[in-house]
Amino acid sequence: MSAGVCEPSQQKSLYRRCYQEVLVHKWNTSEEAGYDRGDAAVREWVHLHWTGFLRARWVEHLQGQQFWSELHGCDFGLLKFKFHDRQPLLNVILDQLKAGKENLDVLDWARSSCTPVDPVIEILEALDVNSSRLQHAFDPSPE
Repeated sequence: MSAGVCEPSQQKSLYRRCYQEVLVHKWNTSEEAGYDRGDAAVREWVHLHWTGFLRARWVEHLQGQQFWSELHGCDFGLLKFKFHDRQPLLNVILDQLKAGKENLDVLDWARSSCTPVDPVIEILEALDVNSSRLQHAFDPSPE
């Protein structure tokens, strides 16, 4: 399968998958509290987990493991074809991004660890983490 191509039956929705995670969180925290925590549990999940959840799915998409319909189709499988000669560096960058770090954090890491910055910039530009930011679809309004 080439980058950007995926059978519709293999596509999944980030928002549907996220909703399942939210329901589990809401159920578990409501059970612990002894009452239905409602929107407070949803807000809590969004605050604690949305960014990490989205970043992990984004990496799956880039690696060609799972096509997420809300992400850019042309990015699907991108990492199957790029940066094979720099896999260790790519892995370190991906780990940092999945942990919630931003481009500037990764560049600071490169500088402080004496890692050449040009390859880091090239990888960050190809990954384009800023274009993969999505608003949580069912974030209830603040109380």
